[in-house]
Amino acid sequence: MTLRDYIMNGNILVSRKAYAIIKAKASMPGALAVICDDNETTIVIDQSKIQVEQVMEMERDWRLLTFDMVLPLDLVGFLAKVLQVLADEGIPIFSLSAYSTDHILVKEKDIGKAIKGLAGVDFTINHM
Repeated sequence: MTLRDYIMNGNILVSRKAYAIIKAKASMPGALAVICDDNETTIVIDQSKIQVEQVMEMERDWRLLTFDMVLPLDLVGFLAKVLQVLADEGIPIFSLSAYSTDHILVKEKDIGKAIKGLAGVDFTINHM
């Protein structure tokens, strides 16, 4: 399949939950993602599950968009296309990749523009 095929057949799940992106002292139970590198621990978590005592810095009110499809590891340009659509709308994102698919977080205030832009390039949008 080509990049265009993945987009035309692509399904995006939009979470109704609000997420926080946190620079933390340690991991938190129930986190969607935990990234530990030599400099910091970053956590993406449903805002209702935040452990305030672990927070060093935090950004709230992000919505999760999941590309509900298997994306092969050798597919070139998928995320670049998605991010270009959102960049053209002036929408900042936070991206995460899993083994089989990608996820992006968009600020709550930008979710309508993001959905409209992505639907405009033929993604199917579904709210969870």
